Amino acid sequence: MESTNGLSLSSHVFAAERRGFDPAMGHKLCAGVEAGLLPHLHAVLAERGGETVLESYGTGPDETWGKPLGEVSFGAETLHDLRSVSKSIVSLLYGIALERGEVPRLDTPILELFPGYEDLATDPKRKSLTVEHALTMTLGMEWDETRPYTDPLNSEIAMEQAADRYRYILERPFVADPGTRWIYSGGATALVGAILQRGTGKKLPEFAREVLFAPLGITRFEWAAGEDGTHSPASGLRLTAPDLLKIGRLVLNNGICEGHRVVPEAWITASLRPVIATSEGLYYGYFWFCGEAPVPMLGGPVPWVAGFGNGGQRLWLCPEADVAAVIFSGNYNVWDAWVAPTRVWSEIILANLRAA
Repeated sequence: MESTNGLSLSSHVFAAERRGFDPAMGHKLCAGVEAGLLPHLHAVLAERGGETVLESYGTGPDETWGKPLGEVSFGAETLHDLRSVSKSIVSLLYGIALERGEVPRLDTPILELFPGYEDLATDPKRKSLTVEHALTMTLGMEWDETRPYTDPLNSEIAMEQAADRYRYILERPFVADPGTRWIYSGGATALVGAILQRGTGKKLPEFAREVLFAPLGITRFEWAAGEDGTHSPASGLRLTAPDLLKIGRLVLNNGICEGHRVVPEAWITASLRPVIATSEGLYYGYFWFCGEAPVPMLGGPVPWVAGFGNGGQRLWLCPEADVAAVIFSGNYNVWDAWVAPTRVWSEIILANLRAA
């Protein structure tokens, strides 16, 4: 293991070369960190075909759901906030529960699943909202997470502080017709999380442990909850980098782990399909971002899918190249936190793929 400028690099040179990468990829990562081009990195982990080709860990200040943790030395056993990468995990959980017949079909009206809000159902537009609208963040209702998550006017923070979080979400005024506009919303994920818990009869951590984590050999995780005890499906999950990478490999294997079906293949296909354009130049599936990146070895831009989280958290997947990567960062509540993880993915990982 080498160390440079606070970044430790585990040697996977032979694996990288065997899997078609430039064996100097790790040194290029370190050079980028030393040059100040890749700040705030806590962990970078990449694999191809199930074999780790890049692994590095740093040291720096961290927090969990906004609570400072001080200076942390990160490693393979360190739990880290996924923030909104949690949403992509919730998507997988919904697909599993749907196959088991424990949650409703995607065309089910949401208000049918939240009894007690009959007054809201008098609005035809509100009554037309479906589970799929929530999964694709096309509810069409006002929601603002552009403010820092330290700001009580941030919609997710306001939801956490509301007397009734689900009424707070469901009574937002409309700014677009359902299904026509993507509006980033942790509230949409909160609805899906509630539907999951009501359908399965289990809290999110319990259901996740049973149907997803245990089959993958994931034994350590945390899932943050609000003051009312409700676990946050939008941003509350904490995993180690290697365990999140296992989930990435599961998705690339179309839901199969070591010969066993964990997630329905039909759900993987449906949830990774670009459904609607985002306001950020990308597309969105069922709690997954969809885009393209240049892969010189493959002759040009190829599709990727990813879970994105505040502060620079990423689970990147490139099915065509069979590559998965996890990036953990500590650049929370900063508008340009996307830059470093995107550069690692595009300029360090995909750009250094040399052979099929």
